[in-house]
Amino acid sequence: MNAEQLAIPGVRQLTPYLPGKPIGELERELGISNIVKLASNENPLGPSPLALEATRGALNGVHLYPDGGGFELKAALSAKLGVAGEQITLGNGSNDVLELVARAFLSPESAAVYSEHAFAVYPIVTQAIGAQARVAAAHDGSRGPRYGHDLDKIAALIDAQVRVVFIANPNNPTGTYLGRDELHAFLKRVPETALVVIDEAYTEYVGAEDFPDALGWLAEFPNLIVTRTFSKAYGLAGLRVGYAVSSTEVADLLNRVRQPFNVNSLALAAATAALNDGEHLASTVRLNNQGLIQLSAAFAERGLDWIPSVGNFITVDVGRPAAPVYQALLREGVIVRPIANYGLPHHLRVTVGTAEENRVFLAALDRVLGA
Repeated sequence: MNAEQLAIPGVRQLTPYLPGKPIGELERELGISNIVKLASNENPLGPSPLALEATRGALNGVHLYPDGGGFELKAALSAKLGVAGEQITLGNGSNDVLELVARAFLSPESAAVYSEHAFAVYPIVTQAIGAQARVAAAHDGSRGPRYGHDLDKIAALIDAQVRVVFIANPNNPTGTYLGRDELHAFLKRVPETALVVIDEAYTEYVGAEDFPDALGWLAEFPNLIVTRTFSKAYGLAGLRVGYAVSSTEVADLLNRVRQPFNVNSLALAAATAALNDGEHLASTVRLNNQGLIQLSAAFAERGLDWIPSVGNFITVDVGRPAAPVYQALLREGVIVRPIANYGLPHHLRVTVGTAEENRVFLAALDRVLGA
């Protein structure tokens, strides 16, 4: 049997998503310890103590199926975000919700649009369905932030065949963002025959005055879907829980293709509790702001070019093919992320860690680049 020939063309052409290298894998490969992982945009402070307590409390019920509707988490999100519970779709991480969008609205006869250098999951979910992928060139720096989304070029690719437009704000892996006026004007240009997914996985980190909260536009744009996650600022990456907010009509369709019990009971409990810990979230954002300053200043001192970021990561041009630099950093016990698959072969994406983790990375980078 030739299994590959049985798969649909889009799946045959896919390259599997490669996550940041796990600490345990590097320990097994090289036999080293005290590894610093700055590869997957995780929260260096970990989850809220309230989330940990709630997780432990939920352990006694793991022999039971979780609440398939996620009533308590939806109620908590509804109260915090000012939306109706019926507008919320829960996912096994926001990746899951992005896939639900593709399954519900894309087909081999339709197309999706997203930007160059945008999150790798967009092409994966598009190709897996067999839909056409249309990739808009990013800004070259002459009219907008270099590597950032060019909304004029995205708009130019939208026609009657397009069903979904993916926009990451801020974008991973570049850390660039779209301002309120620019993004709102773009939404007004998109026909209602196309859904716009604004992926706000890093929204909690952004302090820019002109950064939009796209949830406030849901009533104006019935074709808008906003996705968010608990994996980043809330530190629950290992439990996998995210969500989408949309019109009730869109949410109903997403829930029709959602797997039963797609969010486990520990994740539901932890996420609900995490929403109540504003102090932990504030500490997370404060540490991240300090780390962005620390790393940006260090890159400037070393004469390295970097992309200004509003996320919890920063992408740096190491001035040479980045793959050997990445491998050398692994031997130094530091895990970062090479991003040639995003069209940036000379760049590394570095998660903002604690001040000490950032120092360890910078010292290792100096040794590698100086070798």
